[in-house]
Amino acid sequence: MSKPQTEEQAVDSEGDSSLHRRDEEGTQSSHRMLGFSDALLSIIATVMILPVTHTEISPEQQFDKSIQKLLATRIAVYLMTFLIVTVAWAAHTRLFQVVGKIDDTLALLNLACMMTITLLPYTFSLMVTFPDVPLGIFLFCVCVIAIGSVQALIVGYAFHFPHLLNPQIQCSPHRAQSRRHILRLVLRGPALCFVAAVFSLFFFPLSYVLMVTVIFLPHISKATTWCKDKLMGHRESPAHSVEPFSIDLHAPLSKERVEAFSDGVYAIVATLLILDICEDNVPDPKDVQEKFSGSLVAALGAYGPQFLAYFGSFATVGLLWFAHHSLFLHVRKATQTMGLLNVLSLAFVGGLPLAYQQTSAFARQPRDELERVRVSCAIIFFASIFQFAIWTAALLRQTETLQPAVRFGGQEHAFMFAKLALYPCASLLAFAATCLLSRFSTAIFHLMQIAVPFAFLLLRLLVRLTLAGLQVLWDLRPEHPQPGQGEPEAQSQLLPAPC
Repeated sequence: MSKPQTEEQAVDSEGDSSLHRRDEEGTQSSHRMLGFSDALLSIIATVMILPVTHTEISPEQQFDKSIQKLLATRIAVYLMTFLIVTVAWAAHTRLFQVVGKIDDTLALLNLACMMTITLLPYTFSLMVTFPDVPLGIFLFCVCVIAIGSVQALIVGYAFHFPHLLNPQIQCSPHRAQSRRHILRLVLRGPALCFVAAVFSLFFFPLSYVLMVTVIFLPHISKATTWCKDKLMGHRESPAHSVEPFSIDLHAPLSKERVEAFSDGVYAIVATLLILDICEDNVPDPKDVQEKFSGSLVAALGAYGPQFLAYFGSFATVGLLWFAHHSLFLHVRKATQTMGLLNVLSLAFVGGLPLAYQQTSAFARQPRDELERVRVSCAIIFFASIFQFAIWTAALLRQTETLQPAVRFGGQEHAFMFAKLALYPCASLLAFAATCLLSRFSTAIFHLMQIAVPFAFLLLRLLVRLTLAGLQVLWDLRPEHPQPGQGEPEAQSQLLPAPC
């Protein structure tokens, strides 16, 4: 009897393995699709700034309070939509930590999700062009709902075919609980947007409040859980709860994913700068013949200030990326706070094309140069100060987050401090200088753009000289007499009491 059972078991195992092989046919790793999605999401988040940069201000129109209010409102809406896109990116990244492999159907569902995301800049354009009409807000919320719905379909499809799941969930006996847990986390943002879409029809200011809540929902949920544990005491999870691997929008993303998304934003911002040069600074052949006697060189010379603004803006983007790269080169692990600060920094980096637009308009509208310089300095300041805040947050948990070289007392600590503090200090100094010397605001801003790259080149030397000078001053300080040598009573009063 034992031999036939063994043969039957062998046949069953061969059948199971052949079935598993059939399921595996047509599947592939999700890494490349995730990279494509990261690139597309970074592009969508960055091009949100285009409706703001294309705010038309005629040469006869002054940069008065009405224009400032319009620009401030558009920048605020841009920041909100940029952060909502980053929330969608984080959810998408978490989703594909659960989905380990893809097939043709899953790839098409992801493409449908990406297509819906590409509509967000259009709906944002409607929001800023028609701020008093709720249709733009309604359509933006509908897009977010559609994105969440497609992500829910991806979850359902992957759990219906478990061979597509990550092996840790694939082999789990609690897949049903995991699926419910993931769907709840994926759909809670779109659920808030559904409520926001409803309110947009009769009281759209509340819609903006609900959309801002979507941005901070993971942080609000985490804070609520912390307060609940403090008030009611921490309770152990039951044995049948969802495994820790399950998708969790609270947990920080990996350092590699943060770097990939950040690099995409910086690259696209640097590329957007040249688009305006190609569009606005190519002379018309008729004007070249009539105004410059057919001399293309003379015609291009008229665009000198715009090219100067481009070179300065590109240098700013490049050096901010270099500071970001240098920081994350020494980061071992990104915390949730660091991730939030990084997203806020990227949101203002995405606003650098607006800073370029403001500085390139100096020659056309010189009477408004003071306000435009201040707008540009403010954008650069916030983009860089949030980078500095990332490092500060990392220092609070330096053993967990940073390499030893940049921790307190490390050999690169002072150099990293100087590198990350350079742009905040320079932009703040330029802003303050324009308040005192408003007549020279343009010269001050261009001086900052020229001086900061040279400061980067000489930064290590300057830091070493500064540290050497401080060391000399420290060595020259008056030494206090030792206990028992000259004024022992006075010295003993300065010493701490023995334990």
